[in-house]
Amino acid sequence: MPESLSDLTLDEFARRLAAAGFAATHAGPVLRAHYGQAPAAPRPGRLAPTGLADWLATTFTPAAEVVWRAASADGTVKLLLRCRDGATIEAVLMPGDRPDRAAGCLSSQVGCAMGCDFCATARTGFLRHLTAGEIVEQFRALRREAAAQGRALKTVVFMGMGEPMLNLPAVLAAAERLADNRVGGLGWRQITVSTVGVIPGIDALAAAGHSLNLAVSLHAPDDATRARLLPPGRRFAVADVLAAADRFQAARGRPVTLQYCLLRGVNDAPAQAEQLAALVGARRMHVNLLHYNATGPGLGGAHYEAVPVAAAEAFAAILRARGLVAHFRRPRGPDIDAACGQLRRRALAAAAGDVSPGGASA
Repeated sequence: MPESLSDLTLDEFARRLAAAGFAATHAGPVLRAHYGQAPAAPRPGRLAPTGLADWLATTFTPAAEVVWRAASADGTVKLLLRCRDGATIEAVLMPGDRPDRAAGCLSSQVGCAMGCDFCATARTGFLRHLTAGEIVEQFRALRREAAAQGRALKTVVFMGMGEPMLNLPAVLAAAERLADNRVGGLGWRQITVSTVGVIPGIDALAAAGHSLNLAVSLHAPDDATRARLLPPGRRFAVADVLAAADRFQAARGRPVTLQYCLLRGVNDAPAQAEQLAALVGARRMHVNLLHYNATGPGLGGAHYEAVPVAAAEAFAAILRARGLVAHFRRPRGPDIDAACGQLRRRALAAAAGDVSPGGASA
């Protein structure tokens, strides 16, 4: 299979250059340009050697390419990328609070095996892990999209399709390239890895030694409700997941974010807010409350609904009254089905009928 520049580390690319008869010192400038950190054209007085551009063009092809783009009225852009084997993945660009900034959401797998009941990705099943190069291509696409909007991509989170902890080697390999100032230039503290609570992965992430951030999808304060929503909850108890988060925080010194998607009549009762507050207690963790973006019936047939604004605010008020840092993540892209997995699911259905996924532009 053809190689992509996104598949290679800086050292690997330097060796490839040397083997092809070019100076290894060109590796850094070429990769910085590839990652969108530097101009693609050489600066005056620093001309690339004859034949390098042609060699790059004939030797490397993208690991994945954008095949569909959906733009929301709120500025959110969702991209569908096709990998070289035909598999499709999603990446999302979200405008920041400042007009010159944006955040990105990256996928780590094609589909997902976690089976979370309210997630659209779960309904397409799991196909395979993504390579580090395929993850990097999402970043590159989002950086280009942000630049086209006059924004800079400042942060990324592994919160798209898939469970990052089950593909941690590729996630970390990609993150190393994104963070490295010699390549992607993003910085470690601008990267967050999200998990449904896979404890061995949390411990492995802590042991990796990087100053990135951890987000844990809790979604319920008790084991019974959590297991109903997230099958991994049957294996990893809430108390054990929080203990793993404690270990990560102690090892890395980074506050952990607990994600909690409010679902009407499921996990939004005042008593559950009290239980969540008691559970978190004095931990230096943030509670990120999410408004549910409807995705249709869950795997078990349940129909979930968003919590009314007043009830959601009341839930947050209980947490804050107990001393927790709790805030709402702003809903993004409801008019383009921006919830994880929705565009890919529509595209798969459209492909079966050879029609457009709709609501988007190529």
